[in-house]
Amino acid sequence: MERIWELLIVQSQLLLCVSAQHSSHPVSEGWWAYKEVVQGSFVPVPSFWGLVNSAWNLCSVGKRQSPINVETSHMIFDPFLSPLRINTAGRKVQLIHYNHELYTNITEASKSPNGLVVVSIFIKVSDTANPFLNRMLNRDTITRITYKNDAYLLQGLNIEGLYPETPSFITYEGSMTVPPCHETVTWIIMNKPIYVTRMQMHSLRLLSQNQPSQIFLSMSDNFRPVQPLNNRCIRTNINFSLQGKDCPNNRAQKLQYRAQQTAQSR
Repeated sequence: MERIWELLIVQSQLLLCVSAQHSSHPVSEGWWAYKEVVQGSFVPVPSFWGLVNSAWNLCSVGKRQSPINVETSHMIFDPFLSPLRINTAGRKVQLIHYNHELYTNITEASKSPNGLVVVSIFIKVSDTANPFLNRMLNRDTITRITYKNDAYLLQGLNIEGLYPETPSFITYEGSMTVPPCHETVTWIIMNKPIYVTRMQMHSLRLLSQNQPSQIFLSMSDNFRPVQPLNNRCIRTNINFSLQGKDCPNNRAQKLQYRAQQTAQSR
């Protein structure tokens, strides 16, 4: 009998990423940044995260940091990686939609007591949008989170609507992409994007990463630079030697996920 890797949605917490980047909780009152900006005081960018705070040491010396660029030349086909299936058990969820992050009250699926599974979902611009993102990015919602720390509660969401319809994925052991950069994350990168319209993407970029009293800083370039792979194993349940819906042509082996190019939010 085929075993399915199943994420069961229950009353707990799992961070969902709609990009290659993510955050689990506000860290140290936001005392860090992705890029240098004029704010009147020093705020460390990624290259300084591990130097300004001993608790963030892994950001500099860790060997399993994220994000990484995923290239097929570094991937190993693992026939024991079963298809990924999302099981909500019929439950609806509520989502707190923050300017910068989003949190949900769904499951924490982990391989060990201290491990966190982060499902990374890529976004592609299209003429039509994902139904779940339509709820998040419609005008009535997006205008309520214009500035940093603005939040709006969305209820009655079907989390299955956020996931692309594919059982194929890539996985590797990595870290959180914000301080303190704990290396406790199993990344699962779905092998199919979800879609957002150009207007919705434009609306995201009109959001400010700062407070109303500060200089406007667009919701863009908010990602951590790519980190070294350091001989980590990148596994996949995609068999590139076979042609099919996952590998539509002989050029499939050139497929790659460039973290900086795909990230739209952390």
